[in-house]
Amino acid sequence: MTHNLLCTVCGEKCSLLDVVDFNKSCEEIRGKFLDLSGIPIYYALCNKCGFCFSPEIITWDLEEFKEKIYNDQYVFVDPDYIETRPQSNAASLITIFGDRAHSIKHLDYGGGSGVLANHLRKSNWNSISYDPFVDKKTIDQLGKFDLITAFEVFEHVPDVQELMSNLCTLLSTNGVVLFSTLLSDGQINPNQRIVWWYASPRNGHISLFSRKSLEILAHNHGFYFGSFSQGFHFFCTKIPSWADHIIKPV
Repeated sequence: MTHNLLCTVCGEKCSLLDVVDFNKSCEEIRGKFLDLSGIPIYYALCNKCGFCFSPEIITWDLEEFKEKIYNDQYVFVDPDYIETRPQSNAASLITIFGDRAHSIKHLDYGGGSGVLANHLRKSNWNSISYDPFVDKKTIDQLGKFDLITAFEVFEHVPDVQELMSNLCTLLSTNGVVLFSTLLSDGQINPNQRIVWWYASPRNGHISLFSRKSLEILAHNHGFYFGSFSQGFHFFCTKIPSWADHIIKPV
């Protein structure tokens, strides 16, 4: 594992940064700790773009993820994913876009059981959900979408290039990708232990992005990248009229 580690964002050589227990979870920020599993999970860091990832877990297939992470115990390390988070995100989208959204097609990528899309359809959105762990459809069966949302998805993705390829396939001309993931800038640094709560393998947080790494991903796939905050971002090529109230030219 320690040799020939290459960054899956920029292709540069990486080095191992630290090791944590597999049961390190995001609930630790709330003071809830799982018993140690005794399973070491290494994270590697790219010194060029700052992308941080788990070299072992990114090689797992879907069945391993279902067995070891997204199993019946997952709710204990992410209790908000079932209803609270998708309902809150749906309400935020309705507030952001108002009546403008009624003219666009929306896809919630990585949408789990589809709670967010269901809430939006009740508000007359043309919205569907897709999640590789839930849906049997393939990407090319879904069509094109003006707006793609990916809330708390990027940090779970083992193959970031495949993610970007999928988004490019699904996004209509001049469409917008809105996504949430916390930036690692100031949280993960060379030659320092990983103490950031967001770096939690039990939650499946195996891909941790710096701002520079997201800029590189966007550029390499023909997108402009921007952020509304440390945790909320967008990709686009051209600002559509239905989003020009939130995305401004630079």
